[in-house]
Amino acid sequence: MNPPREDPDARSDRDLVGAARAGDRAALEALLRRHYDRIRTLCHRLCRDRGDAEDATQEALIAVVRGLERFDGRSAFTTWSYRVATNACMDELRRRGRRPQLSNDPDLTAVQPSARRADASDPAEAAVASEQRGELQAALGKLPEDFRWPVVLRDLAELDYAEIAELLELAPGTVRSRISRGRARLVELLDEADGRAGNRSDRVDVSQDEP
Repeated sequence: MNPPREDPDARSDRDLVGAARAGDRAALEALLRRHYDRIRTLCHRLCRDRGDAEDATQEALIAVVRGLERFDGRSAFTTWSYRVATNACMDELRRRGRRPQLSNDPDLTAVQPSARRADASDPAEAAVASEQRGELQAALGKLPEDFRWPVVLRDLAELDYAEIAELLELAPGTVRSRISRGRARLVELLDEADGRAGNRSDRVDVSQDEP
């Protein structure tokens, strides 16, 4: 009797990458399925036009597949895939002759690891979380693009300052400054929307880490 087949979705990213490299198509599909929503969300944050974002998402997934052999495991697969997706967005915008901007599409849900996640079993908490996401999304849409890209790459994609500097072709000090100023402006925008200045930190978590 053949032993039961292992569910690819239950395996770690590292195991799935190894199996995919060895030709396991089920492992590759499980890996892409696991990270698809995150990659798509990032692409929609970095490309204002929905069509550009969808094209960038597909290009990012293709680049992930083609680049698996080069993934060395020194960073988390999620971090590496975010770098690939960011490059795909930049390439797509260059092809279209457009400047980088972030989407303010209200239909897209933010994937923000630092944000508190509501218990799906509590409708009240879920409603508050949904409202917060909408407010944060609207505030991001008002943030100048020079600040939006660094803030999203740091707080959504969780890239470090050196990685962001390399991706955006900026000096590390410039990245730190823009992230700090961008976060401060986000808090101001959220306070303005709420009508209660200085009373937002308990509702939306805007990371304040230091390099």
